[in-house]
Amino acid sequence: MKSNQTVTYFIVKGISDVPELQAPIFILILLIYLIILVGNMGIFTLVCLDSHLHTPMYFFLANLSIVDMMSSTVTLHKTLLTIITGDKKVTYLACMVQYYMFSVLQAHELYILVAMSYDRYVAICRPLNYKIIMNYKICLLLASFCWIFGFMQYIPFIWFVSKISCFSTNVIDHFCCDLVPFMKLACSDVTILEILSNTEGLMIYFVIPFLLILISYIFIIRSIMEIRSSIGRRKAFYTCSSHITVIMLLYSTLTFQYIIPSNVSKKWFSLFNAAIVPMLNPFIYSLKNKDVKSAFWRRIGKCSGNPLCCIVGNVVGLKKKA
Repeated sequence: MKSNQTVTYFIVKGISDVPELQAPIFILILLIYLIILVGNMGIFTLVCLDSHLHTPMYFFLANLSIVDMMSSTVTLHKTLLTIITGDKKVTYLACMVQYYMFSVLQAHELYILVAMSYDRYVAICRPLNYKIIMNYKICLLLASFCWIFGFMQYIPFIWFVSKISCFSTNVIDHFCCDLVPFMKLACSDVTILEILSNTEGLMIYFVIPFLLILISYIFIIRSIMEIRSSIGRRKAFYTCSSHITVIMLLYSTLTFQYIIPSNVSKKWFSLFNAAIVPMLNPFIYSLKNKDVKSAFWRRIGKCSGNPLCCIVGNVVGLKKKA
């Protein structure tokens, strides 16, 4: 495509152009995607069906599972379709929607992690007031804020991206539509978009959530150190271990993704963030969490006779309790 032209579609190059690698890449991405769906749906189902998991911590974990399933679907489904059909074209509107939704879901995930860190802060630092502070309304308010704030935050970005009048080419060297490729391809002035990305995007999307999580854990660590019993300290730290692991995994990936200047490196770290992190989250929260493992075996035990009847019975039971 000639330079300095408006576009009606983009060509997303994908993970690799090598024909021999298409089949292995497809199998790998499909396997990862299925693990993401099964793992996160499993966590979400356990939280919904098991009364022992009806706590603020697992309420936020269920929200995180929803976000992981949605964010991977937004990006990976198109990658799979592209490999199957060989059609790398994405309409301008579809590209804008994909960029907006993936950005919103990533922002939401970061702020859900902030809410989870606040929950751990209250549980460890103010245990006697935990049920009063982290009541149902507060949890619903925090989760709603994360969703609404995520959608609102990226409206200015999508507005300025849509105002780019021309592109030097319509070929995007990425596996999905993202802000950095848009700015690199633009032949019109994107100064405002760059300023917005380096100020609001960096601060609100990355720095502020990290600082809020860091502040929560400073108070948490201080409270844990004040516990005299070594067993009590280990137990308190264990309740935070899964959350800390997820935070370290996500933020290390995001840091390398935005610090390393190479386009190839950005693509691979972005792919890791879109595929591997959502796949690992259910394993981290299940393998390192006694409550989730206990809930899983309780469901298995109750459903050993007739799984379908068990699921229907649990849903009916929830409606009766409500």
